[in-house]
Amino acid sequence: MKPDTVTVALTGASGLPYGLRLIDCLLAAGVRVWVLYSQAAQVVAQQEMHLTLPSRPAELQQWLAARYQPADGQLRVFGREEWFAPPASGSNPADAMVICPCSMGTLAAVAQGMSDNLIERAADVTIKEGRKLVLVPRETPLSAIHLENMLKLARLGVCILPPSPGFYTHPQSVDDMVDFVVARILDQLRVPQQLLPRWGEERA
Repeated sequence: MKPDTVTVALTGASGLPYGLRLIDCLLAAGVRVWVLYSQAAQVVAQQEMHLTLPSRPAELQQWLAARYQPADGQLRVFGREEWFAPPASGSNPADAMVICPCSMGTLAAVAQGMSDNLIERAADVTIKEGRKLVLVPRETPLSAIHLENMLKLARLGVCILPPSPGFYTHPQSVDDMVDFVVARILDQLRVPQQLLPRWGEERA
């Protein structure tokens, strides 16, 4: 069943195009989206996409709304210290959460149950409430510390989904490679998508 609400967290790992494209696709599918973001994500946005993301949540919400044209009430953005935000409590969790991209620091904090900011707290809530949590970690090579943290989370039912685009679809652009990864995330969330053909199917 398609989720009604998905929390999307943007952190300081490389791969912000994946996160923004995911927000775009979720909104287009009619899903309500709660966006969380770190200061490091703003730095990455400038470095990778030449985008200046506003520092204030209300301004970022306006920026995203102008970019993706969501329905009224479909998109909300919360600050990293906004402890009264819905995703901070198990009494009002989203149906699922995706941290995309997910830095190794954020992954480690989630693995240790840290809740020093809203992203970490929302992930902790998602795990304890038995909701779907997808982490999109972007790092290479991976150390034993990284792998141990991922294994610990995987054993708790967390989906570890590295952004590793396949080439069997014959991508023609960077956007095609981004869509490959976003399609895999949407599949995990059970959100219908037509970003690329299924294995054994022809592209329309």
